[in-house]
Amino acid sequence: MGVTAGLRVTLTGTGTSTGVPRIACDCPVCTSPDPRNRRLRSGVRIDVLGPGGGTLLVDTSPDLRQQALAHGLRRVDGVLFTHAHADHVYGLDDVRVFNFLQRATIPLYGAPATLEAVRRAFAYAFEEEGEPGVARPRLTLVPVDGPFRALGREVVPVPVRHGRTEVLGYRLGGFAVVTDVSRVPEPSQRLLEGLDVLVLGALRYRPHPTHLTIADAAALARRLGARRTVLTHLCHDVDAAAPAVELPPGVELGHDGLTFDVA
Repeated sequence: MGVTAGLRVTLTGTGTSTGVPRIACDCPVCTSPDPRNRRLRSGVRIDVLGPGGGTLLVDTSPDLRQQALAHGLRRVDGVLFTHAHADHVYGLDDVRVFNFLQRATIPLYGAPATLEAVRRAFAYAFEEEGEPGVARPRLTLVPVDGPFRALGREVVPVPVRHGRTEVLGYRLGGFAVVTDVSRVPEPSQRLLEGLDVLVLGALRYRPHPTHLTIADAAALARRLGARRTVLTHLCHDVDAAAPAVELPPGVELGHDGLTFDVA
């Protein structure tokens, strides 16, 4: 693509917690032949280009193995966790393959409460003495309470509300990702100003207590003013070929495999 520095971002999963197609569903979207309507659970790959670069993941979907195979993932240099819900963390064990390949421990970044939940869910990975012969992921927990550096880039955590829960979005330069979100407080909106690309969660058209609707997300995108906003975390109510509301210029539905560069 001709880019020698910056970021290359791939949406590896643009679905909600059930994925699309949804189990035992015969709706028009779940039975659609359109590949854009096949959505794995939420995942974002960030390739930091140029000297000292590498690959960061945003969350570890239960579909991580499938996402890695589909998109040629060959290394993981860190994971940015947004929160500890199952559809965002339960593929963590699959990163052990990258431990083998890289012969290195992988840092996990996230809010302290998120990392504690990860430690509980994957207790075997953090035991000092594990079962002999059992391959475990090698992980380091890195609590986040403000901007930090990963792969030589500043990463700015962006606190947002997911219903009653505070979760983190992340900004790297002109790119930011905010997945599960129902409200972005004013201070966090200021952290999202001046973006080239924003990946923003928007579940469906009908209201939901813990997610933005498509219309809400489009309105927020207009306020934030990113050059391009890509909607993700979409459920099976959303047909990629026929949005039920008119999206403003610069706002689009995401799909698995969508890749873009941010200078």
